Amino acid sequence: MRIATWNINSVRLRLGLVEKLIDEHTPDVICLQETKTVDDTFPRAALAAKGYKYQHILGMKGYNGVAIISRMPLTAPGIRNWQEREDCRHIFAELPGGIEIHCCYVPAGGDIPDPKANPKFAHKLGFLDEKIAWWKTRKDKKKSKILVGDLNVAPLENDVWSHKQMLDVVSHTPIEVEKFTAWQKAHNWVDAVRHFVPPEEKLYSWWSYRASDWQASNRGRRLDHIWVTPDLVPSLKKYKIIRDARGWEPKPSDHVPVMIDIG
Repeated sequence: MRIATWNINSVRLRLGLVEKLIDEHTPDVICLQETKTVDDTFPRAALAAKGYKYQHILGMKGYNGVAIISRMPLTAPGIRNWQEREDCRHIFAELPGGIEIHCCYVPAGGDIPDPKANPKFAHKLGFLDEKIAWWKTRKDKKKSKILVGDLNVAPLENDVWSHKQMLDVVSHTPIEVEKFTAWQKAHNWVDAVRHFVPPEEKLYSWWSYRASDWQASNRGRRLDHIWVTPDLVPSLKKYKIIRDARGWEPKPSDHVPVMIDIG
């Protein structure tokens, strides 16, 4: 089973890029974030025509939005809201074999890493706190799970282009990394990509639109993650970060797809 996650930054605008991902890499399940469309205008028919007739979507106009599209049946679909907001950031469903898959989009947090001066950063920290608390209380800890998405934190030193220069930049601040790590520990999550790639190696999934030449500057961050419960680790076969997708035309997302093969 091949699972891909991608912050698509508008699924309607970039439907052709999703179709390119399907044609070139044939994932069985695709989890999308920042779909930026209400459910009625999500391109259900186009994706079903590509073989993804099983769809669990949750969207809103112009912002956020998450989707799980699959070649395989999805059962027991669910929605989870955080910080008393219905802002379309977390859905889940069950895959064949009883694996529960979660598609998440963590708030970016704005530009100022001070919760008192920046309400968006305060919201992000509170969001992470709620995630930690909720995952600690899940009673079905023996159930196999996969959690994917744009989690908007680059936790390791080599998940950013310069650890020293990024310490006061939102997504890599010590407080975010601390909470992110606590979230991982809350349910014994295993970082599926770093299972294959040692922490000493640079690894990115996002490059800013602000760079005039993203490839030359290569000032990336690893914001997109795939986690699995420990029981699934022996089933991990390989991973791929599709770096080339950052240059796919006509209008690339600033994120690229991250994939794992499991089975």
